[in-house]
Amino acid sequence: MSNLKHNVSLKPFNTFGLDVLAKRFISITSESELIDALKNETDAPIFILGGGSNVLLTQDIDSTVFHINIKGKSIIEETENTVIVSINAGENWHQFVQWCLDHNFGGIENLSLIPGNVGTAPMQNIGAYGVELKNTFVSCEAIHIKTQEKRRFTKDDCNFGYRESVFKKALKGQYIITSVNFCLTKHKHVLYTDYGAIQSQLELNGINKPTIQDISKAVITIRQQKLPDPKIIGNSGSFFKNPVVSNDLFQELKDNFPEIPSYTINEDSVKIPAGWLIEKAGFKGKRFGNYGVHKNQALVLVNYDDAEGSDILQLAKLIQKTILRIFKINIETEVNII
Repeated sequence: MSNLKHNVSLKPFNTFGLDVLAKRFISITSESELIDALKNETDAPIFILGGGSNVLLTQDIDSTVFHINIKGKSIIEETENTVIVSINAGENWHQFVQWCLDHNFGGIENLSLIPGNVGTAPMQNIGAYGVELKNTFVSCEAIHIKTQEKRRFTKDDCNFGYRESVFKKALKGQYIITSVNFCLTKHKHVLYTDYGAIQSQLELNGINKPTIQDISKAVITIRQQKLPDPKIIGNSGSFFKNPVVSNDLFQELKDNFPEIPSYTINEDSVKIPAGWLIEKAGFKGKRFGNYGVHKNQALVLVNYDDAEGSDILQLAKLIQKTILRIFKINIETEVNII
């Protein structure tokens, strides 16, 4: 293929800024290019790379790397109060959110400043500040890697869970998402301001009757205060999922740690902030040479300067082992480890 390159550094293509090599690298800019590339690579394993924001690369990639860079967005259906937009997989997520805000389309403002591209967002069912992607998701188009057949996945098909979808479970490694459709509001926006520090940030900004744009600005301020900019300090955002535990275990923990925060999931289980657990275990701000845990947010592991992905992985394992020993909780990684 004319756009096939050899021995390409993936440092510019992952937000951790890890310098690993792709022996074969193809930039995919259209659906037809993707299908052609899949037909040409039937005998070789492939590795799908989007915005590189949810991956920890611990070694060079022997597979052919498909960098999904399909651009474009459009309005495909509209009513008096709602609009359905179609966004191609290679579009930057935050730029898409800003485009929606410029058009006064509501529903994803709480998801401002999440790194990565649109195509990988459904895989992870990205979420923040009380909102998840599934709240506005309508469907997505995807190409089957082996057969090159195109399929439309509805919300039910995707089987969304907390940072989970069918693409991370039953259909893992089988499909490449090429576009995603969202249903957003044009008026009468439903605002989510109760989660985290949004309400207090709005008050600091002097906002009594917030718009979706106000909420986005508040979220951006909060995230910038807590999270490092990947362009300055390599990171993948939240490295671990917030664990969900039984009420029995939570009550036991509360006896030992009365200040432990929690969010009720249902009558049998609660969610505990992983960042609190990691901070309580003494890792917040801890540095190990050129990598460590961020000083403002214990959920974020960082690459200060040319660290190895394997070093960051060992740190993650140490944190998991320590949390299990202290709290009897297994915290899972949110990022994909390669």
